[in-house]
Amino acid sequence: MPRIRFIVAVALSISLAACSSKKAAVPASTEVSESNAPRLFVTNEISGDLTVIDTGTAQVVATVSLGKRPRGIHASPDHKTIYVALSGSPIGGPNVDESTLPPPDHSFDGIGVVDVQTLKLVKILKSGNDPENFDVSKDGRQIYISNEDDGLVSVLDIASGTLVKSLKMGAQPEGVQVTPDGKLVYVTSEEDGNISVLDPAAGKILYTFPVGHRPRNVAFMPDGKRAYVNAENDGNVDVIDTVKHKRLKPISIGKPGIIKPMDVILSPDAAKLYVSTGRGKQVFTVDTATNKVLSSVEVGQRPWGIALSPDAKTLYSANGPSNDVSFVDLATNTVTHKVKAGTGPWGVIVLDRSAGK
Repeated sequence: MPRIRFIVAVALSISLAACSSKKAAVPASTEVSESNAPRLFVTNEISGDLTVIDTGTAQVVATVSLGKRPRGIHASPDHKTIYVALSGSPIGGPNVDESTLPPPDHSFDGIGVVDVQTLKLVKILKSGNDPENFDVSKDGRQIYISNEDDGLVSVLDIASGTLVKSLKMGAQPEGVQVTPDGKLVYVTSEEDGNISVLDPAAGKILYTFPVGHRPRNVAFMPDGKRAYVNAENDGNVDVIDTVKHKRLKPISIGKPGIIKPMDVILSPDAAKLYVSTGRGKQVFTVDTATNKVLSSVEVGQRPWGIALSPDAKTLYSANGPSNDVSFVDLATNTVTHKVKAGTGPWGVIVLDRSAGK
């Protein structure tokens, strides 16, 4: 089922023609001056744009029009480019009669390419139908894409802008993560509750193995031998032995149905795992040495995408229904700021101000 933070039916009027016009980003205010702190980039699924926030001043400095349903967001390895998944499939979700929704308009599907220095959408690459999330190869040459509507994982060659391979996998693929050594790609199947392991060089899926219910995202330990995968409907995070491709003892985050683990990210030293929990309103911290929950903090309505500052002192969460982003001071485990984004913030990344130069 397509991912959604709150029930809404919105007809966006943004066209690809407008996207490809390369208009400059709209400044948030002529009175806002930027600091040298890192920038936060937030995709807004409903308003179809990208919010740019100065983390030093906690102010929005620009808004970049993208297209329909921007969700997954990742930077190129050199941080000069931001890629965003765009989709013309209508938004569904719990309690929505999908038979009443309009058909997908796949002409809006693609991977938007944003220049970090100019904050312009410079082009849209082919993606296959309904791209939700993706990851970028370590060398920056390929993008691996989950095509939710079609149950495919696709491989995009960035230089040529062509799809070189699309492979069938479990239903409703979502999370995509390249292994630390860059050789394999893990793709979660939301509906089937499994993970497919793609070998891009061989152009085939090597393994498929079961995990918990509704996996969405994957985080690898630095050596690649262990991974963490959320199990949304179980209230757990699964621990994965990536050598044997099997699930180990899960980490209980909270009561199923109340606490719904969504995104999982690791601290730079991999000592801590951070887990957003959707309707649970909280972000949890897990000690990876013991796999025990250390603490939690309430950040807002349905936190989804999360990211860390480069110094790992601050966590940022995209809170969809309230249209804002929370800043969490990890030393005190408290929310220090809430910054308004666009409508339906979904994904977040953080880049130093030197990015793109």
